[in-house]
Amino acid sequence: MLPCINWLQPFLALLSSALLSSALLARGYNCPPSCQCPDHHTVDCIGQGLTSLPDSIPLNVRRLRLSNNWIPWIPSDFLVLYSDLVYLDLQNNSITRLEPGTFSTSSRLVYLDLGGNNLTEIPSGIFGESRSLIKLRLGSNPYLSMVGLDAFMGLTSLRELELERDGLAELDSVVLEHLPSLRTVRLEGNPWICNCPLAKLFAWLSENRHKLPTGLEGIECTLPQDGRRVPFSMLSEDSFRECQFILSLTDYLIVIFSGVAVLVVAIISSFCLACTVQCFTHFSKLGSKSEEEEEGNG
Repeated sequence: MLPCINWLQPFLALLSSALLSSALLARGYNCPPSCQCPDHHTVDCIGQGLTSLPDSIPLNVRRLRLSNNWIPWIPSDFLVLYSDLVYLDLQNNSITRLEPGTFSTSSRLVYLDLGGNNLTEIPSGIFGESRSLIKLRLGSNPYLSMVGLDAFMGLTSLRELELERDGLAELDSVVLEHLPSLRTVRLEGNPWICNCPLAKLFAWLSENRHKLPTGLEGIECTLPQDGRRVPFSMLSEDSFRECQFILSLTDYLIVIFSGVAVLVVAIISSFCLACTVQCFTHFSKLGSKSEEEEEGNG
């Protein structure tokens, strides 16, 4: 009996291993080719020369590391499949744009790194209701020159925002005002221009300088007059005093609309007044004629 058991042991071990592997695969524990999976919830594909997102990523992945590859884009439905994802590192890839709705379903995402890519714009509403996001890295995107006014709307838990070494010449302070939990923001290394569009941002940063790791002195802007770079710490509210008397495009549109409205009202009023005068004159003539006829008959 014992020899039979000894003979069956390798077979049973092989069978158990196969069953375990099948169970793991069924539960989503298969590891993508060229990647490492140190545990059941982590996929590490750092520096593997990937030109697209890897196939066969476990559906229950929580930590996905894809930095230092050549990935050009992220499908808009990517996070729909990986609803347990809390950590996503896409640093140093070739991403040029973010598809609408890409992060709108990332309800559990806590850490997102999109630094070191080729992003040109962060459109409004791109992050949807990512209320769990705590750290967002968007630095070292040299072509990033525009951030939508509502780009970070809904990120109520965001504490750290990195926008350093991008291509930002201006940024509306409203973008940062939408982040009630913000503790740290990095803005150094951008080609800021010391002009009127920067006035609101400067005022916000002056009031929230404690949130700047490098302080106001670590952020520089270019003077339009002579092209010199000066730190924000050398500026003051007086530096933007003349901007208080400059109308924005919205202001101009309001003035033009008001002028047109007044003109239309004036034309209508004049027309109504002319009609009233004409009617009054007409009835006056009729009254005078009636009186003359009555006198003649008398």
